This record gives sequence, C-alpha cells and structure tokens, in this order.
Amino acid sequence: MHRRIISVFEHECIRSSENDDEKLSKKELEALQRHSGDEGVPYYSLIHNGVKFCEYVGVIQVGNLTIEVLPKIDRGTTEQWRKILVGMLRKVGLFDVMSSSETSLKIKKNSILDLYIEAFLNKMQQIIRQGVIKKYSKKEENITSLKGKLLFQRHILTNIVHKERFYVIYNFYDSNHLLNQILYKTLNLIRIVNPNQMLTRAISNLLLNFPEMPEIKVTEATFDKIVYSRKNEHYRQAITISRLILLNYFPDINSGANHVIALTFDMNLLWERFVYLSLKKNIVDATVEQQANKPYWKLENKRVVKLQPDLVILKNGTKYVLDTKWKLPHGNKPSHSDLQQMYAYTKYFESDHTILCYPGIDEDFTDGHFYNEDHKLSNHYRCSVLRLKFDFEQYSSSQNFIANWQKHIAKSIYSYCNHK
Repeated sequence: MHRRIISVFEHECIRSSENDDEKLSKKELEALQRHSGDEGVPYYSLIHNGVKFCEYVGVIQVGNLTIEVLPKIDRGTTEQWRKILVGMLRKVGLFDVMSSSETSLKIKKNSILDLYIEAFLNKMQQIIRQGVIKKYSKKEENITSLKGKLLFQRHILTNIVHKERFYVIYNFYDSNHLLNQILYKTLNLIRIVNPNQMLTRAISNLLLNFPEMPEIKVTEATFDKIVYSRKNEHYRQAITISRLILLNYFPDINSGANHVIALTFDMNLLWERFVYLSLKKNIVDATVEQQANKPYWKLENKRVVKLQPDLVILKNGTKYVLDTKWKLPHGNKPSHSDLQQMYAYTKYFESDHTILCYPGIDEDFTDGHFYNEDHKLSNHYRCSVLRLKFDFEQYSSSQNFIANWQKHIAKSIYSYCNHK
C-alpha cells in the first residue's frame, strides 16, 4: 500500500493532479467531494479542481492519503507547527494520552493520525495488562441440559415434541458488553484504515484478546450513557479516542476504497481554551471564568439567544472581558466586526476593560475607548487590542515549550490588566 502524507497550513488549497504526489488524485478529490455533499463540511470547502481549508486544523485521511492541516501565525516549518498543534491539543485535553517525551520522539516521523492510533493501541495494551472487564448477562436459550431458570410457558410452546430440550434463562459471565464492543469496533476500523503498516501486527495481536462481537451502531448517545467507576476507569482514555475516531469516520459507500476520517479542531476554539487554561493555571490572585453568558434576544416562541464572551477576569473589583481570535489582523488593527462584538460585550456585561487577544509575530498593544451616548470618550468604555507573541526560537526548541508559552500568555495579560 503506497502511503502519502501531504501537510498544508490553514486556509491553503490542494488541487488535483495525477502526476504529483503533493496533489490530490482524481479519485481522492471525488471522495472529498462526495464527503462534502450538498450541505458541505466545516473543515474545507470545494473549489475548482480542489479543496480549500479553513480555520479547522488536524488530519483528514482519504484512502491511503493523509492530509495534515496545521495552524500558522508566523514563519516555521511543518514539523514545528505539528509539534505546536499536538502540544496545544495535549494541554486542552484533546490529546492527553501520551507523555510529552513520547510525543516529541514520534512527531517528526508520524502524522497526527498515527499518533492517535498509536496512543489508542498503547491504551489498549494497558487495558489487557490490567484485565479486560467481564460482566454477568442474561441469556435465553433452548438447550439439552437444565440450567438457570426454566421459562415454563416458552418451554411448553417450543418443546412440545422435543422432550429432551429445556427453554431456560441463565446468567453467564463474559466480555461481550458495551465497553468492549466499542473497543472491538475501533480495533477493526483501525485495521481497515490504518495508514502505518508498522502498526498492523499490534492491531492483530490486540484483536486476539477479544472474542468475535456483534456489530454495533455508535452515536453520541452511545458514549454519553457510559458511566465510569473504579472498576472501569482504566478504559476511559481508550474510549475517549474511540469516540473521536468512530464518530469522525465516513465510509466510502461507492468504491469502498476511499474512506474518510476527519479528526479536525476549530483553531479559534482551541486558542480560546488554550488561553483560558494558561490563565487558570498561572494566575492565582484573580478569578478567571470561561464562557459566562447572558440571554440578550428572544423571538416569540423561539429559544433565547445568548451573548457569550470567551473569558471574564475579575480582579480587585475590576471586570475584564476577553475575546480571543486566532488570526493576524490586517495591518495589526481589529476588524469592524471584532470591534462591534467587543462593544456588545462591553455594554452588556458592564465590562471595565474589554481586551481583544490575537496571537502575534511581536508583542504589542493598542489601548482605546468606545464612545458613549454623548459622543464623548469614556473611561468606562475601554477597549484594547493585545497581541500575544509566540517566539519560535524561545519556545519551540525547549522540551517544555508549550508550558513556557502558557506562562508568557498569562504574564502578558496579567501585566497588561495590572498596569492599565
């Protein structure tokens, strides 16, 4: 199997060409077009003879092709930005399945999808070592020996001419239950779509630890009803990866060869969560809240629409409302839509100081004010733009580069709030 990996940055395009391994083949483009369908998908859009990616980052696999979509706010190699993305995913809990040392060693030669699959296999091996859970289940069966409880009416109806049989219900102890069915389904799926042949033997060996299980249909509701306890806690991380893989797998019903797996993440939401956790971990004398919201509009007989800023910081009676945007603003100036959104936050949440946080190629701030109703500048309507610098030389070469970046983010925001 000829395996290909194409790495692109967010908002870039890939077009189709049969003679270039860095382009899409005709069948791969057709698979992505079918996957997009009439309603489209959030992580790319169709263009003439190709696809254009947006603010979603991660990995999309089409048959034997793996497409990595990486974030980028400045210069840097694909390897550096892959390392940054995996580090951010780990910090926000979307990739908290490997130690940083393990991850760093594997990033250079593997795609993000490889890392997720290998992490799942590692967690499966831990489950095997700790013990596959078995449970008691009830089974009805027409058998030649009496065990359990005789179901008298069913027995009479079924065995009127089979005196040697007994229709019974009994308890049996085995591993055929929901948690194991999910893991078994994930292993079989990975066996089909796994792009890394070095992992094939590990997948086959793990499957030997499970009896053949019935095919189950999984949805969000399947995972939502799982209740963890001390007995099954060691399943949690493997089930978390199973959820991500199974719910983002789209089989190719036409040729059966170009299945699509899309493990993608909205970079704006990832950046928002990353900034929040940076503040939460590194600021001790202020309250940091995420996604505080208030209802602000309602159409008759419809659900209330809520206004929802990204972060709220409360310090010494002062309220700071923060909105995070993963983009480099044109000319280092906020857009009109960003300013309008900040004005709404300022008014509705009675913010003392509203701050728009961008990533930046340098550290800088722009301090400003909104006009009040009398068309005069008001200190109560303060709105600033803060660029949070990411320094490749300082952070990406260090083993703890993500933690250092988080400390710098918290220090920059905290210092700005303190001195303004």
